[in-house]
Amino acid sequence: MGSNNDAVLYDFAPLNRIYKDGRIKRLAGNEIVPATISDPKTGVSSKDVIIVPETGVSARLFLPKITHSLDQKLPLLIYIHGGGFCIETPFSPYEAKVVAVSIHYRRAPEHPLPIAYDDSWSWLNNHVDFNRVSMMGDSAGANIAHNMAVRATETPLEGLRFVGLGLVHAFFHEEQPVGPEVSDEEMKAKTTKLWRVMCPSTIGCNDPLINPAACTNLKGLACKRVVVCVAEKDPLIGGPLFYHKTLQKSGWEGELELMEDQGE
Repeated sequence: MGSNNDAVLYDFAPLNRIYKDGRIKRLAGNEIVPATISDPKTGVSSKDVIIVPETGVSARLFLPKITHSLDQKLPLLIYIHGGGFCIETPFSPYEAKVVAVSIHYRRAPEHPLPIAYDDSWSWLNNHVDFNRVSMMGDSAGANIAHNMAVRATETPLEGLRFVGLGLVHAFFHEEQPVGPEVSDEEMKAKTTKLWRVMCPSTIGCNDPLINPAACTNLKGLACKRVVVCVAEKDPLIGGPLFYHKTLQKSGWEGELELMEDQGE
């Protein structure tokens, strides 16, 4: 007979598994790549730092190889990692002339949403005062990046000027899903359940955190350019396509680009 300690409450494989006794087993994204001084392949140097001492939120800083042609200050790229709000880190296993910061926000379900949003916002609010800032993320990280741009619209930060937003395979949802989710009832149910477990305070699929159509501030989104990247075979492609369509219709006056990787 199996132990009661092994009773599963939620199974979100291949992301994580939550047991009834409160244990959480992350099934992916546990690999750690150490920071390095001058990577032999790219010349990029990296360093891990604590950025919010009160909560222990950390980040990895990336500095490109400095050449004689780079005699000016470099723009800042803030990268927010994905993983369903519950796996991956900035330390998981290039070439852009930017200083990059990847934020290691506290992950759900131990730290339920909106904590990941608050961690990212806290760092922006206290540490960024540059004029050329771009923000980028993948999957759940793209969702957080979008919500940081929305917060910057609602509560402008002095000295902060967002110039671009890059959303890669962004995690968004709507009341009536589109794309492969429509015909895959199991996927639709699993995605909805994952969101409700990661964000217990959510109002559901009409939550502006996850549904761009419910966001009232898209028209004034605080950046000049948005690039939405999708893969043709991504089972959740409907979310980012819906985001692109919604932003396009919102009256936002910036530059919007959709990049689709065919066959992937």
